[in-house]
Amino acid sequence: MDLLRTWNHVFKLDPNKPISDCDLDIICRSGTDAIIVGGTDGVTFENVTDLLERLEGYDLPLILEVSDMEAIAPGFDGYLIPMVLNSQEKRWMFDIQHEAIKEYGDIIPWEDLAVEGYCVLNPEAKVFKKTNCRIPEQEDVLAYAKMCEQLLHLPVFYMEYSGTYGDPELVQRISSELKETTLVYGGGITSGAQAEEMFAYADVIVVGNIIYEDMNRALETVRAVKR
Repeated sequence: MDLLRTWNHVFKLDPNKPISDCDLDIICRSGTDAIIVGGTDGVTFENVTDLLERLEGYDLPLILEVSDMEAIAPGFDGYLIPMVLNSQEKRWMFDIQHEAIKEYGDIIPWEDLAVEGYCVLNPEAKVFKKTNCRIPEQEDVLAYAKMCEQLLHLPVFYMEYSGTYGDPELVQRISSELKETTLVYGGGITSGAQAEEMFAYADVIVVGNIIYEDMNRALETVRAVKR
């Protein structure tokens, strides 16, 4: 999915969180590069397809980040498949993906799919607990990034702080190591200043929670990246 290489800013919408048509319109006309639909809990086929239908009239790439096999829906422009690198269970790196390919392999649009090497860095995050992660040291994160690019040849390394603002120095360090793999940062961005700080190192920033808390500040994050 080559689209990823052209993005700077992405809004992430949780299908399990309500959003008005007015706010959805503002987000889609904000200048963001794409919309990712995804969440950790309460994601169903019904709420994913409902959100997709509300988004389809806008000229934006619509991407589904697959967190539940039962919630996979056709009609998206692309699909992101997380491999949780710092999970302590093989299930979240290979087994779920294997199950999905076994069931849907004949109809998967492979050209529209990208695998993310996911490193979850907030121990309080729902995804951290759900996937039984461990908090990595900085050297571990660096090794995951190298593994993602050099061993697994994945197109995306995703530093997921999920709800808390991360460490810019660590993001900078990871950025300096990656040459081909796209570095995506997500987590805790609530202002234009934070967006600008993380975008100085990450190829793509993902903004999510602030959409549901303060729309004006969410829009600041677009302007900070798109100057």
